[in-house]
Amino acid sequence: MTTDIPKEMQRIVLASRPQGAPVAQNFRLERLPMPEIGAGEFLVRVIWLSLDPYMRGRMDDSKSYAASVPLDGVMEAGAVGQVIASNNAAFHPGDFVTGAFGWQTHAVSDGDMVRVLDPAAAPISTALGVLGMPGLTAYVGLNDHGRPKAGETLVVGAATGAVGSVVGQLAKAYGLRVVGVAGGAEKCAYAQEELGFDACLDHRAATDARALRANLAAACPDGVDIYFENVAGKTLEAVIPLMNVHGRIPLCGMISWYNGGAPGSGVTDGANLLPMVWRSILVNRLSVRGFIIFDHYDRFPAFVKEVSGLIRDGRVKYRESIAEGLENAPEAFIRMLEGGNFGKQLVRISPDPTR
Repeated sequence: MTTDIPKEMQRIVLASRPQGAPVAQNFRLERLPMPEIGAGEFLVRVIWLSLDPYMRGRMDDSKSYAASVPLDGVMEAGAVGQVIASNNAAFHPGDFVTGAFGWQTHAVSDGDMVRVLDPAAAPISTALGVLGMPGLTAYVGLNDHGRPKAGETLVVGAATGAVGSVVGQLAKAYGLRVVGVAGGAEKCAYAQEELGFDACLDHRAATDARALRANLAAACPDGVDIYFENVAGKTLEAVIPLMNVHGRIPLCGMISWYNGGAPGSGVTDGANLLPMVWRSILVNRLSVRGFIIFDHYDRFPAFVKEVSGLIRDGRVKYRESIAEGLENAPEAFIRMLEGGNFGKQLVRISPDPTR
């Protein structure tokens, strides 16, 4: 069974590897004939494309927890779409699905790691944000690696982003004092007034790490028990001396350093932090745990059950930044890495019939 299948599709590929911050020339928009589906496959019209900081690391040709995007290869990404043709009994035309469909208007899949969505349960775009990989990252990082206890103090960077906003709201639900760090007065006001954070500090208003540390010390009079690490850089430098004995640091990302290139590329930004960080880990007996969410998808059912309930109760809120059209994905991605997004960064590739 097929319906409304165009003759052509579009995709964005990696044209060249960035030297520092990505630029538009690192990407190339291509048009090609619509692929045919084989036995057990189905064709998806992509509706929502997810843009996430980890994609910057995949653009480098260096060893990591996952393979790099090859030159001339499609930029990878999670996406939400609708099945428009199927030779797979488990997926039917009209089904809304989420999977790793990449930066393209259409994708062929055999169903591996693809999940059917119920648009009556939640907006389908949330499968890429608060009820998707970023939300699961927040849930696992906080619960499994942060080990929160009521009355403790948590600091989270990128506090209004897709991960940080969920971290903070979950921590508040668990009875912690929550202090966010974000870029700009508008984001900080949103964190406090809408998300319920106890405080949120504008890192752009602080001249350096020392100034940010002084502001954090005032906002965290009892020190910091959990630092959820999304950003590194100035925020890391400010927080580390404030960590309490037996503090925990779930290490999720380092967005402020991503544009510096691969490890060993000669970048020195942050290298001076190592003695201070290493000494603090020893003296305060800190637990620092790096984690990759791909290792924790077994936690997905528990995550969805808890967080969807908190969303229904109004205790977890979310916000989306939406760019329009596949051709604008590179610009939105570049802007996101500079902190230009407000909430989960999405690209609307085609109309969403559920909205």
